Amino acid sequence: MPQIAETGLTPLAALSPASDLQMHLGRISPRVFTGAESELASLVHTAAAYDLGYLTRIRITGDDRVRWLNGMVTNTVQSLPQGYGNYTLILNAQGRIQGDGYVFRAADHLLFETDRYQAPRLFAHLDHFIIMDDVELHELDATTTTLGLAGPQAPEILRALGLPIPETLAFVPAALQGIPVTIVHAFSVLVPRFELWFATEHLAELWRILTQVGAPPAGFAALELLRILEGTPRYGIDISDRYLPQETNQSRALNFNKGCYLGQEIVERIRSRATVHRSVRQFELCGPTPAAGTELRVEGEDKPVGEITSAAHYALPGLPRTFALGFIRVEALERKAVITYPGGRAIPLDSPPALP
Repeated sequence: MPQIAETGLTPLAALSPASDLQMHLGRISPRVFTGAESELASLVHTAAAYDLGYLTRIRITGDDRVRWLNGMVTNTVQSLPQGYGNYTLILNAQGRIQGDGYVFRAADHLLFETDRYQAPRLFAHLDHFIIMDDVELHELDATTTTLGLAGPQAPEILRALGLPIPETLAFVPAALQGIPVTIVHAFSVLVPRFELWFATEHLAELWRILTQVGAPPAGFAALELLRILEGTPRYGIDISDRYLPQETNQSRALNFNKGCYLGQEIVERIRSRATVHRSVRQFELCGPTPAAGTELRVEGEDKPVGEITSAAHYALPGLPRTFALGFIRVEALERKAVITYPGGRAIPLDSPPALP
């Protein structure tokens, strides 16, 4: 297998160099195996396995780890039960979002999972705030990797393989045909989703097992289609360091009872005033599929009120529709204005569409 650090490949991409490989979230990963639409159909109707080698986890140790990390992220760490995780944001002192990820609490350490595009910057940001604290950060290297499994039949497949089904955002150690793995019940909106953490040396065997038991492979193009369909924003695409937490419409990342943390003053100020000026929203589009950066306007007005950040057209049976993510000024939503973009209309959604 090529040296991952030198090639920029995920371990799965290094294992299958003939695949359609492209850069994604800081690593080169399989983009498509058979076709993005057919792979999306597996994800939403049956199940599919996929590469998550572009994720990494920062291991946090030391006696002060819980108190310290609780003061660095927007969600709770101190009241997070062992064996569970939560989604969180990392802010600067001005309350602007520096990145996102998931915190997982084990008995003697914490894990912060994020993608490899964000990891170097977030590692440096976190390390900068270790002052007199008994805390050490260790980024996991290429000796470990991650595969994903998602779809309505994913729990059934895991049970058939003799694996446990953790509660949502819980993680448990297990073994698959003698191979040690950690099973994580990941966050999802429309279909069950799981992560498998394990030593990279077992990748070929675990990939073979998953893809031969009813979970054909899917590339990251299909996962992006699912993400837009679910209405889940991604940092670096739909969210940037221009944003404040409440503007992301991701309340699952915020805990208002956890005590002080970096950027909390701004978050609390916004909460006390109960207002934000813009918000990330999901839209259904009536018209052509726009490129990222396309401006949104109120019908009959010239001034932009928002911008499309992600968009995709869907040809699934029963779902021949176009959806997008983007940000929009809240006042345009409050007055129920007709939102347009070049060649079409953008209808804000309160929740993701139901799967056919």
